[in-house]
Amino acid sequence: MTRTDGYLLDNRQTEAAERFDAFATLFDPTTFRHLTAMGIGPGWRCWEVGAGGTSVVSWLAKKVGPTGRIVATDIDTSRLAPAARPPVEVRVHDVGAQDPPGESFDLVHARLVLVHVPERERALRSMVRSLRPGGRLLVEDADPALQPLLCPDEYGPEQQLANQLRHAFRKLLARRGADLSYGRQLPRLLREAGLRRVEADAHFPVTSPACAALESATIRQVRDQLVTAGLATDQDIDRHLANVASGSMDLATAPMISAWGRKA
Repeated sequence: MTRTDGYLLDNRQTEAAERFDAFATLFDPTTFRHLTAMGIGPGWRCWEVGAGGTSVVSWLAKKVGPTGRIVATDIDTSRLAPAARPPVEVRVHDVGAQDPPGESFDLVHARLVLVHVPERERALRSMVRSLRPGGRLLVEDADPALQPLLCPDEYGPEQQLANQLRHAFRKLLARRGADLSYGRQLPRLLREAGLRRVEADAHFPVTSPACAALESATIRQVRDQLVTAGLATDQDIDRHLANVASGSMDLATAPMISAWGRKA
């Protein structure tokens, strides 16, 4: 399938803030649990890759304190301005095309980033290269192909429409170069990159208000692309958004797989 250049879910669109809030609600507890287990503390030097919003960056800044350093990067840093104060340094950076923004990091973290990066192999090598010996890497990414449905319990026409639109959204992602089965590959890829003590787990939200908020914001953000590509009609989308707003459906997200390891 031919790839169309450009990130599908632009941070500058108004719906991006809603998506970041939903991701924070759904996934911050898992992310913070893993980072805490790694022992993050005062003085750590961290690179937050594809930071997007501020929730993880702000949490990291509190943990490392005034003696630490957080480099928060993204191709679009427009949502990171509130976090841009010491110990946080915000930089515009393309992890798939540019060298790391530093070296000898104690921690490098990326969440829901590499699945969207066509040059993800180079990006992962860059992240590993930037670690100090003994430094930790935590990569958390979705695996939409592992669980492709928005409504796993497809029992009626509302759920069928929801799953049809989720399938259409996945087509848009694939056309932009996303790897829809990337999450499950992470343990192997981290081992092949030379990391030791590699482990992984998964978090799979099945239903919550945050899942509904994420779905509504996502569909509104990609509405024009879905219609232009002939993957949905305006009538389909209006009906689906009304169904989501009703609160009567159990909406899931793709599983987020977290994989971590240490540099030798």
